[in-house]
Amino acid sequence: MKERLKTIVLTVLVVSSLVQSFFLIYRLPGNDSAVQSPNAYIRTEEMGTEEKAENLLYPDKMIVHMGESKHTIFYPNDTFYNLIYTRLKGRTFDSFQRRMVTNMDWEKLRSESQGIELSFDSGVPVRLLQRVMQIRPDSTFEGESINRMWLYSVEGEPKIHVLFFSTKGDAVYEAGQADLTPQDVQQLVDFGQNWMSYTLTDGGYYLPGTDMDMIRVDMPLGMYTIEQMQRSLFFDPSITRNIRERDGSQIYTDSKRSLQVDHAQSWISYTDPAAPPSGESNPGKDVLSAIDFVNQHGGWNGIFRLSRADESEDRTQVGFQQYYGGYPILNTRAFPFGVMELDLQQGTVTSYERSLLYLQDEPLAKQVVKLPGGEKLAASLEELVGEASMASIASIDPAYVPESLDDGVRLKPVWAVRLENGSIRTVAAVE
Repeated sequence: MKERLKTIVLTVLVVSSLVQSFFLIYRLPGNDSAVQSPNAYIRTEEMGTEEKAENLLYPDKMIVHMGESKHTIFYPNDTFYNLIYTRLKGRTFDSFQRRMVTNMDWEKLRSESQGIELSFDSGVPVRLLQRVMQIRPDSTFEGESINRMWLYSVEGEPKIHVLFFSTKGDAVYEAGQADLTPQDVQQLVDFGQNWMSYTLTDGGYYLPGTDMDMIRVDMPLGMYTIEQMQRSLFFDPSITRNIRERDGSQIYTDSKRSLQVDHAQSWISYTDPAAPPSGESNPGKDVLSAIDFVNQHGGWNGIFRLSRADESEDRTQVGFQQYYGGYPILNTRAFPFGVMELDLQQGTVTSYERSLLYLQDEPLAKQVVKLPGGEKLAASLEELVGEASMASIASIDPAYVPESLDDGVRLKPVWAVRLENGSIRTVAAVE
């Protein structure tokens, strides 16, 4: 009996020793080996964090139509924006019918009907939108990209209308079935009753009736090193060579891929000209591939949103816009920042651009400033684009312009005035 007990105790001690040795070698918990290959990628948590596709897909704004020509706008991070979007994501939309855009009086609907209009910038592929909203598979428009979703009710009708607008501009798809009632829409619209009032102009954009408070904020900046980006982007950084260009930028290449670094702008451009596999371009799959690529090669430092997924011939151009406090940070020539741009062919990333700089967590300073509204803003717009060009204004939204500081960056509130040709002008805040 004693011998058997000794054998059991000895066995337990040997197993315990082996387990302890395993922990020491592999440094559990954490799953990091004590010995790492010098050519291994930097793990994304040491740079930016990984992000799920669902967290990058949301509207850039919500326009609330309250009837009687009354409107307001909610932006990401607004309490009612989050509440409305959460409710809509839980509803089901099915049985779609295609209609021509020219068959509806949209100006009348906006002015007289109550509803919620969701804007998705230059568009989101339907198959991606299905990841965040309960849109039943439907061959009628699954291959489309949608830049607006509009829910509205008409007085006296027992059901609501739910429209999805194609980015091509010629068609709109109406959901024949939606588990929302006119009372549901009324409740959502009521959230906007005491919010800032906007006027729908003859040009089709919304003009705020009063000044808008925003926070001017000074933020400290962090910066990725070239070595970090090399180890993140090249399979074997040890075989890359450095080529210095005349303008001061540097190119690192492994004879296949290249990484160009603009030191003055702290901006990188990575290219991989390898021939992609044959097949058709699919914007939805390409966006998911772009998200996976960023997750694996640098990660996300801050809050981002899918801002575009433009398909042209055999490629997809994907853009992600950075936000602070619910408003986008504009990319400028003086301070390129706040965006990630990728080109893909059949799911393969052929180019990738981003800033080496990133916002750190704690602000250095904050100050409340006012963006002008009403007649003051109207006068500024006329001075900005000229009276004859007022009709060229597509939208006006709050945003931040980055400005370099000795110890970081200042995010200055502005009205971002987007013109029909895609260019952006700004109206500054009053401090």
